Amino acid sequence: MKRLLPVLAAGAVAGPLLLAPGTAWAEPASIPLREAVASLPDGTENRTGYKRDAFKHWTDADKDGCTTRAEVLIEEAVDAPTVGARCKLTGGKWVSYYDEKPQTKTSDLDIDHMVPLAEAWDSGAAEWTPKQRERYANDLDDPRALVAVTDRHNQSKADQDPAQWLPPSQSAHCRYIAEWTAVKHRWKLKADAPEKTALTERAATCPNERIQVNPA
Repeated sequence: MKRLLPVLAAGAVAGPLLLAPGTAWAEPASIPLREAVASLPDGTENRTGYKRDAFKHWTDADKDGCTTRAEVLIEEAVDAPTVGARCKLTGGKWVSYYDEKPQTKTSDLDIDHMVPLAEAWDSGAAEWTPKQRERYANDLDDPRALVAVTDRHNQSKADQDPAQWLPPSQSAHCRYIAEWTAVKHRWKLKADAPEKTALTERAATCPNERIQVNPA
């Protein structure tokens, strides 16, 4: 399953149209980073009832023998691995953009949900159906939703948002907040006050480049 960032469809917003703060984008759009951050829906977080298994993940949606985890590894490899029986991956090379470190063992890589499952639950997914949560947890349609990274950094991130955690590589920060913001808009997830403040402050130090938002 090829993970390509979708291009803007006919009629999608590409110009300087402004959205009222606190409103989720409903159509595909190319939005300046700072505007995208400002327009994240505001909300409070509530983890009541959260269980990780509420999000069925690492499924094989296209029935090709490779789970979502393997699909991400195959697509993000800088040197392609050999795909064997039952999608066993051997060889290959990856570069975790969180720390800019090369990795050659799949056991040293985690697949990070850009917006962690618990954070998604807190900010809107608690109201979704189980099928919607499964789609979220296995989102291969937007390559920013899932990313192969050095395992210890995924573990240190855990369920924290950008007010609490950013990648150890300073050069990754602008990309990270842009991808976080795009995924939150894609799934119409809210941002609480500390999270939005942190995103706003970081975005102010980054190039105000357009990011593509593709609602799920």
